[in-house]
Amino acid sequence: MACWLYEGLLLFGVVFIAGYLFSTLSQTRNALDNRHALQAFVFVVFGIYFSWLWSKGQTLAMKTWHIRVLDLQGQTLTQQRALLRYLLSWLWVLPPLLASWMFKLSGAEALVILPGWIVIWALLSLLHPRRQFWHDALAGTQLVTDR
Repeated sequence: MACWLYEGLLLFGVVFIAGYLFSTLSQTRNALDNRHALQAFVFVVFGIYFSWLWSKGQTLAMKTWHIRVLDLQGQTLTQQRALLRYLLSWLWVLPPLLASWMFKLSGAEALVILPGWIVIWALLSLLHPRRQFWHDALAGTQLVTDR
Protein backbone atom coordinates (compact mmCIF):
# COMPACT_ATOMS: atom_id res chain seq x y z
CA MET A 1 0.00 0.00 0.00
CA ALA A 2 2.86 2.37 0.75
CA CYS A 3 4.26 1.67 -2.71
CA TRP A 4 0.88 2.69 -4.23
CA LEU A 5 0.88 5.95 -2.29
CA TYR A 6 4.43 6.74 -3.38
CA GLU A 7 3.54 5.84 -6.98
CA GLY A 8 0.58 8.22 -6.76
CA LEU A 9 2.86 11.00 -5.59
CA LEU A 10 5.19 10.38 -8.53
CA LEU A 11 2.24 10.24 -10.93
CA PHE A 12 1.18 13.69 -9.75
CA GLY A 13 4.34 15.03 -11.39
CA VAL A 14 3.69 13.01 -14.54
CA VAL A 15 0.13 14.37 -14.74
CA PHE A 16 1.35 17.93 -14.13
CA ILE A 17 3.89 17.75 -16.94
CA ALA A 18 1.48 15.96 -19.30
CA GLY A 19 -1.28 18.48 -18.55
CA TYR A 20 1.06 21.40 -19.09
CA LEU A 21 2.30 19.93 -22.37
CA PHE A 22 -1.24 19.20 -23.55
CA SER A 23 -2.61 22.63 -22.65
CA THR A 24 0.36 24.37 -24.27
CA LEU A 25 0.17 22.38 -27.49
CA SER A 26 -3.63 22.58 -27.75
CA GLN A 27 -3.79 26.21 -26.58
CA THR A 28 -6.40 25.22 -23.97
CA ARG A 29 -7.23 28.18 -21.75
CA ASN A 30 -10.01 26.71 -19.62
CA ALA A 31 -9.67 23.47 -17.67
CA LEU A 32 -13.06 22.23 -18.92
CA ASP A 33 -12.19 22.76 -22.59
CA ASN A 34 -10.84 19.62 -24.25
CA ARG A 35 -11.13 17.66 -21.01
CA HIS A 36 -11.93 14.37 -22.74
CA ALA A 37 -8.96 14.79 -25.03
CA LEU A 38 -6.80 15.61 -22.00
CA GLN A 39 -8.05 12.49 -20.21
CA ALA A 40 -7.23 10.38 -23.27
CA PHE A 41 -3.79 12.02 -23.49
CA VAL A 42 -3.06 11.29 -19.81
CA PHE A 43 -4.28 7.70 -20.29
CA VAL A 44 -1.75 7.29 -23.12
CA VAL A 45 1.02 9.00 -21.12
CA PHE A 46 0.36 6.66 -18.18
CA GLY A 47 0.43 3.71 -20.57
CA ILE A 48 3.82 4.78 -21.90
CA TYR A 49 5.13 5.48 -18.38
CA PHE A 50 4.11 2.13 -16.93
CA SER A 51 4.83 0.01 -20.02
CA TRP A 52 8.31 1.44 -20.36
CA LEU A 53 9.24 1.17 -16.68
CA TRP A 54 7.64 -2.26 -16.16
CA SER A 55 9.55 -3.57 -19.18
CA LYS A 56 12.69 -2.46 -17.31
CA GLY A 57 11.47 -4.39 -14.25
CA GLN A 58 10.17 -1.70 -11.91
CA THR A 59 9.04 1.87 -11.41
CA LEU A 60 10.84 4.21 -9.02
CA ALA A 61 8.29 3.46 -6.30
CA MET A 62 8.79 -0.27 -6.84
CA LYS A 63 12.57 0.23 -6.59
CA THR A 64 12.14 2.02 -3.29
CA TRP A 65 10.09 -0.86 -1.85
CA HIS A 66 12.24 -3.58 -3.51
CA ILE A 67 9.44 -4.95 -5.70
CA ARG A 68 9.87 -6.19 -9.28
CA VAL A 69 7.31 -7.17 -11.87
CA LEU A 70 8.26 -10.23 -13.91
CA ASP A 71 6.56 -12.68 -16.20
CA LEU A 72 5.72 -16.15 -14.91
CA GLN A 73 9.10 -17.48 -16.09
CA GLY A 74 10.94 -14.88 -13.98
CA GLN A 75 11.97 -12.71 -16.93
CA THR A 76 11.43 -8.97 -17.31
CA LEU A 77 8.29 -8.06 -19.19
CA THR A 78 8.16 -7.38 -22.89
CA GLN A 79 6.64 -4.07 -23.94
CA GLN A 80 3.52 -5.93 -25.11
CA ARG A 81 3.04 -7.77 -21.81
CA ALA A 82 3.69 -4.57 -19.85
CA LEU A 83 1.05 -2.79 -21.96
CA LEU A 84 -1.38 -5.67 -21.40
CA ARG A 85 -0.75 -5.42 -17.63
CA TYR A 86 -1.40 -1.67 -17.79
CA LEU A 87 -4.69 -2.13 -19.62
CA LEU A 88 -5.81 -4.90 -17.26
CA SER A 89 -4.86 -2.80 -14.24
CA TRP A 90 -7.77 -0.53 -15.15
CA LEU A 91 -10.02 -3.28 -13.77
CA TRP A 92 -9.27 -1.66 -10.41
CA VAL A 93 -11.32 1.43 -11.32
CA LEU A 94 -13.11 0.96 -14.65
CA PRO A 95 -16.13 -1.15 -13.53
CA PRO A 96 -17.40 1.41 -10.98
CA LEU A 97 -16.71 4.26 -13.38
CA LEU A 98 -18.72 2.52 -16.09
CA ALA A 99 -21.51 1.77 -13.61
CA SER A 100 -21.55 5.42 -12.54
CA TRP A 101 -21.86 6.49 -16.15
CA MET A 102 -24.48 3.87 -17.10
CA PHE A 103 -26.69 4.57 -14.08
CA LYS A 104 -26.04 8.33 -14.16
CA LEU A 105 -24.85 8.36 -10.55
CA SER A 106 -23.85 11.60 -8.88
CA GLY A 107 -20.23 12.31 -8.05
CA ALA A 108 -20.88 11.54 -4.38
CA GLU A 109 -22.44 8.18 -5.25
CA ALA A 110 -19.53 7.34 -7.51
CA LEU A 111 -17.11 8.20 -4.70
CA VAL A 112 -18.88 5.64 -2.52
CA ILE A 113 -18.84 2.74 -4.99
CA LEU A 114 -15.27 3.34 -6.23
CA PRO A 115 -13.50 2.56 -2.92
CA GLY A 116 -15.97 -0.27 -2.32
CA TRP A 117 -15.05 -1.86 -5.65
CA ILE A 118 -11.32 -1.41 -4.98
CA VAL A 119 -11.68 -3.25 -1.67
CA ILE A 120 -13.71 -6.03 -3.31
CA TRP A 121 -11.21 -6.34 -6.18
CA ALA A 122 -8.31 -6.52 -3.72
CA LEU A 123 -10.10 -9.16 -1.63
CA LEU A 124 -10.74 -11.23 -4.76
CA SER A 125 -6.99 -11.87 -4.87
CA LEU A 126 -7.54 -14.18 -1.90
CA LEU A 127 -9.43 -16.49 -4.28
CA HIS A 128 -6.45 -16.85 -6.60
CA PRO A 129 -4.32 -19.95 -5.88
CA ARG A 130 -1.13 -17.85 -5.68
CA ARG A 131 -2.94 -14.91 -4.01
CA GLN A 132 -2.15 -12.68 -6.97
CA PHE A 133 -4.13 -9.66 -8.03
CA TRP A 134 -6.30 -10.68 -10.97
CA HIS A 135 -4.84 -8.20 -13.42
CA ASP A 136 -1.44 -9.87 -12.85
CA ALA A 137 -2.92 -13.34 -13.22
CA LEU A 138 -4.67 -12.38 -16.46
CA ALA A 139 -1.55 -10.65 -17.83
CA GLY A 140 0.75 -13.54 -16.91
CA THR A 141 2.85 -11.38 -14.60
CA GLN A 142 3.89 -11.54 -10.97
CA LEU A 143 5.25 -9.23 -8.31
CA VAL A 144 8.35 -10.46 -6.50
CA THR A 145 10.54 -8.99 -3.79
CA ASP A 146 13.91 -7.78 -5.01
CA ARG A 147 16.17 -8.75 -2.12
